[in-house]
Amino acid sequence: MNDTPGWAPPGSAPSDGQETGIPRPSEPVDSSGPAGNWSSTQPPAGQWSPPSSPGTGPGAPPPAPGWGGRPQGPDWGRPHAARPGVIPLRPLGVGEILDGAVSTMRAHWRTVLGLTLAVSVIAQTAIILVQRYLLPDPPSIDADATGSEALRQTADSLRASLLDLGPSVLITMLATLFTTAVLTVVISRSVLGRPVTLSDAWTEARPRLLRLLGLTLLLAVMAVAIMAVGLLPGFLLGDTAGLGLAFLGLLAACVVLAWLMVRFSLASPALMLERQSITASMRRSAKLVRGAWWRTFGILVLTWLLTLIVAVVIGIPFGIIAMVVDGGGISAFLTDGANSFGWSFLIVSGIGDVVVATITYPLSAGVTALLYVDQRIRREALDLELARAAGLPGYDNRS
Repeated sequence: MNDTPGWAPPGSAPSDGQETGIPRPSEPVDSSGPAGNWSSTQPPAGQWSPPSSPGTGPGAPPPAPGWGGRPQGPDWGRPHAARPGVIPLRPLGVGEILDGAVSTMRAHWRTVLGLTLAVSVIAQTAIILVQRYLLPDPPSIDADATGSEALRQTADSLRASLLDLGPSVLITMLATLFTTAVLTVVISRSVLGRPVTLSDAWTEARPRLLRLLGLTLLLAVMAVAIMAVGLLPGFLLGDTAGLGLAFLGLLAACVVLAWLMVRFSLASPALMLERQSITASMRRSAKLVRGAWWRTFGILVLTWLLTLIVAVVIGIPFGIIAMVVDGGGISAFLTDGANSFGWSFLIVSGIGDVVVATITYPLSAGVTALLYVDQRIRREALDLELARAAGLPGYDNRS
């Protein structure tokens, strides 16, 4: 590879010293530094155990090389490619990225569902306890208030809503961070067709959790700062013109925020799989997304829509059951707020949230990790290194 960081599958770090049969690339560096070429002292491919998938095991004919060393051939309009794991080793389509995420859930369902179920139960329990015991009562609203008093009450209600939402967002962010770290390891092993247990994935992900937390907090602070810059001038102006200025500032802030979030969307897998620092992983993400912003944006939006559909399909029945079991109904919610619901409503709705999170966490993490792999295949021919790392015949000692 030319001046590109090497693929660092979990377990291949020189400092680990545990899996001697896995190729050990040189330490990854950002493109701004020295070249991060693969080590010239890798063991031959014959020492590694190739996956037992059909057509790639021992005795299978080597792939016919095409331009760039990629195997070529008819495959419904796409080049034929080896598939040691959940994806074919070639540039991926949108459907293949989604299918790869789902295939990882099926292939490693004990690890994936065990992790997401445990994390979801803990997170929802914490959210329920916070909602029940720590959140203040909502401010009273006078329906007959007008003028400045109505504006004051609206501002108080908005502030209370944000305060109620804050703990839930923080807990959900931590749960997402934990699952993303471990599931990225699982997916990286799945691409190579290697088995992985929850213990193995946790062991590999744990050393980089603090950096991933720092990256997540940095992106969150960046988002808050951008929204504040967009809304603050209109709020300071305070009249009708200020309201219009705040709306325009909100639109501008949303555009900038969407651009930055897509630009840095691949920072998490870069941090986990290349063992990059926080700033280096953000630069890597920006480099990989450059020239493919709209494609990345479209895939991320499609994934968000799919998770939203799952949340609605599962959440609505649980919400109705929770309303019926609680007995207070919608009228109590409209008059007294969310704090009017009892334990039965919180528990039933919490179970629905657990089911939703158990399904959507692996999908979101899988799409992000496979997007990272796809962009590196497109820009850096990572498929050749992955084929060599998987021990596929015909790829040994080929650069």
